Amino acid sequence: VLQINKDDVTALQCKVVCLIQNGNFKEALSVINTHTKVLTSDVIAFEKAYCEYRLNRIESALKTIQSASQQTDKLKELYGQVLYRLERYDDCLAAYRDLIRNSQDEYEEERKTNLSAVVAAQSTWERVVPEDLGLREATYELCYNSACALIGQGKLNEAMKKLQKAEELCRQSLSEDSDVTEEDIEAELAIIHGQMAYIMQLQGRTEDALQLYNQIIKLKPTDVGLLAVIANNIITINKDQNVFDSKKKVKLTNAEGVEHKLSKKQLQAIEFNKALLAMYTNQADQCRKLSASLQSQSPEHLLPVLIQAAQLCREKQHAKAVGLLQDFADQHPANAAEIKLTMAQLKIAQGIVTKACMILRSIEELQHKPGMVSALVTMYSHEEDIDSAIEVFTQAIQWYQQHQASQTIGANPKSPVHLSLIREAANFKLKHGRKKEAISDLEELWKQNPKDVHTLAQLISAYSLVDPEKAKVLSKHLPSSDTMSLKVDVDALENSHGATYVRKKAAKLTGDNQQKEQGQGEVKKKKKKKKGKLPKNYDPKVTPDPERWLPMRERSYYRGRKKGKKKDQVGKGTQGSTTTGSSELDASRTASSPPTSPRPGSGAAVSATSNVIPPRHQKPAGAPATKKKQQQKKKKGAKGGW
Repeated sequence: VLQINKDDVTALQCKVVCLIQNGNFKEALSVINTHTKVLTSDVIAFEKAYCEYRLNRIESALKTIQSASQQTDKLKELYGQVLYRLERYDDCLAAYRDLIRNSQDEYEEERKTNLSAVVAAQSTWERVVPEDLGLREATYELCYNSACALIGQGKLNEAMKKLQKAEELCRQSLSEDSDVTEEDIEAELAIIHGQMAYIMQLQGRTEDALQLYNQIIKLKPTDVGLLAVIANNIITINKDQNVFDSKKKVKLTNAEGVEHKLSKKQLQAIEFNKALLAMYTNQADQCRKLSASLQSQSPEHLLPVLIQAAQLCREKQHAKAVGLLQDFADQHPANAAEIKLTMAQLKIAQGIVTKACMILRSIEELQHKPGMVSALVTMYSHEEDIDSAIEVFTQAIQWYQQHQASQTIGANPKSPVHLSLIREAANFKLKHGRKKEAISDLEELWKQNPKDVHTLAQLISAYSLVDPEKAKVLSKHLPSSDTMSLKVDVDALENSHGATYVRKKAAKLTGDNQQKEQGQGEVKKKKKKKKGKLPKNYDPKVTPDPERWLPMRERSYYRGRKKGKKKDQVGKGTQGSTTTGSSELDASRTASSPPTSPRPGSGAAVSATSNVIPPRHQKPAGAPATKKKQQQKKKKGAKGGW
């Protein structure tokens, strides 16, 4: 037909539709663009917009839809899809509501599914509390979307139940088709199992989540978006451990077409994790490159600058990291609080606590918070700067006093936070000897609540150290002992599980024992003393030495060691030397020396000069005995072998 008439509108339309059915979207769009005079926007607007949508030219598709003179149902359906891809969820929700309200056909269930997907996206990415649309969760797609919305609200247990229901419905619906295999069912269930694993990860069940993630990857699903999300989640579980596995998994996030399957926040999270992985694998240049790219895309986002600062800290450039954070805080005052907290942490890590305190006190919106007050007081106490710690308490208390009339802040002088700060300040001052300042705080507390006996007791205790007379006057306000008597069962308290001492119950006495107990009273059993052991050489006839417990040197009869003749000390001194004179060893002076036995290993015939034994081979008398004694001593004192 087109060979006869190349501008035949119906033939061109048919050709475009055929190309779309075959998935040749580029060729179909080329045909539309080459015949713009014939195929006007009124004639072929839907086909053109659909080709642009499938080619991921979302902005062009939106313009094509909006330029159409007549908005048909087909264009409205496509308009909803385009708005969803552009993450304009409010407009998308309104478009689908209008479609459901004004159309009645067999595609109503699909529209409701898309509507629930929009609500789930709002809950997850925009933190919007979803409204109840009253959709009947008859399909696994509706159950899945409902579970995603619950995850966005933090209702993890309810979301898990919804996903389990979605899994059951999916198996039922797919098992009815005889052509569907078990592998096809598992592939369809992969996205549901992925969300289940994500819930486990959020609940801290990382081992279970990791196992389920790996099972999904083994199935090799065709959805590149699902694989990218699962790989990213595994990397977040690994953190700085199992880096080799993370480097393999990060390749799945770089698959072709991933950017068209995921939302902007998902893609951003993946890029952040890539930068962190580069930092953990000591790829400093790659880390800087990725974080700088992220910062250029989102100048006000905190994570890129925090990653850069962390990398600098790993390189021991703490001062440069603090300077980088300070510049960001000056440029973006809205995010200055979190950045300054990080700066303070870096200063504490360096041991510069005073500077850290100054940074923390510069965060005006957090100065009065109890957590900040506690941190500052602790740090100042560590530095022994008690005046600054008291000043922190004073400023926080004054803040609550100044904002007592403000309903937006909701602080008043009778609020629990305000009173607890005054009480903590008083306790701190008492602990550090500032009694007069503590008394003024306690008096203010007592004025707020005159019936508070605990505060009154503290006040009396403080005054007793400064002004005893005033303490006596105040003690009159204490309630009498009768009014303060507590109805406590002492026996039950002593026998309770948490008691440290339990009184033993007395055994019942009967008969003669009872009479003896009454007549004689309690008689304590005497413990039998063991007889002491006596030495083996003990002689009962000989009187023991009264000074036997004193050391030998301190005894009255000790006269010191006797200075006798020196005994032969063989083996002492240099090797081979002896205490005997050299004359005794001279062979020429000894006329007849006793024959010696031949040395082991030597022949029977020995020369005449071998009668004398060299000094190092001589064995002095008594040597074996002394050796045995030495060995016995060694055995006694030995603690272990080599």
